[in-house]
Amino acid sequence: MNLENDDAMFRAIFDWDYVLWEVRLKLVAAGFFIYLGVFLLVHWLSSWIITSYHNLSAKEKVFSNIAITRGLFGIQCCVAGLWALLIDPIFQVDQVYSQQKWSWFHCLIAFGFILLENVVVHVSNTVFRTFDVFLVVHHLFAFGGLLGVITNVKCGHYLPLMGLLLEMSTPSICIYWVLLRIGWVNTLFWKANQWVLIHMQHCCMVLSYHMWWVCISNWNDVVENLGFPHFIVYFMGLSTLTLILNPYWIYRSTRRVFGPFDWSYSLFTAVFGSSEKLNSETVQKKRI
Repeated sequence: MNLENDDAMFRAIFDWDYVLWEVRLKLVAAGFFIYLGVFLLVHWLSSWIITSYHNLSAKEKVFSNIAITRGLFGIQCCVAGLWALLIDPIFQVDQVYSQQKWSWFHCLIAFGFILLENVVVHVSNTVFRTFDVFLVVHHLFAFGGLLGVITNVKCGHYLPLMGLLLEMSTPSICIYWVLLRIGWVNTLFWKANQWVLIHMQHCCMVLSYHMWWVCISNWNDVVENLGFPHFIVYFMGLSTLTLILNPYWIYRSTRRVFGPFDWSYSLFTAVFGSSEKLNSETVQKKRI
């Protein structure tokens, strides 16, 4: 193994001229179609492998596919966010103005995924005649926050990467949904995953406090760097996440562990606004 060649190859992946709109739009499109491909691949594999998948409604299939796709996106976010938080020396020194080529790459790919999620959510709301204000608000601020990043070439990337790291709970949500579909609710593995999910959501709360600390400690610099319109979007999004969305998600996940009913459709409601519920006995009947 040649470490120098591997390092050069790794750097070449991110070696783009991100000042050019053409480059930024290409990477956004790449993120959109890569995760759209994952979404369609999950649908195909589920249809081929999981017998009970055919018994799901169209709405359940859409959510199942996007939940797994979001879980894979969450892994990307964790890698990028933790690298910026704990390892990258540039971001350790400057948390307001610093940028890296790899951070540009991840922010642009992430915007492509957020664009895909908005399309899926709004098309699903239209087709299935549902509406969930929590989901719409969440995606609105995520879209606005990353849009400000890709349109402002001088914007620092530390705070946006911390925003991506807030997706750390999505892999556990993905695992929860898969276990639910195969009838493994209330197993030891399911309960362990639920506690991991709750822990990750508490970590998100701590991370949001860290983001507030960075903003408050560098208030004037953050406003100057982001620009006032983008700062307002960021400030409102972080406030909503800290005061409303994160506490609600922690409550829901904790209640799911101790409540007598299966809360899959409470999770489903947070994505598509469905008011349906299945108890755990019904879920147990849906096996591969």
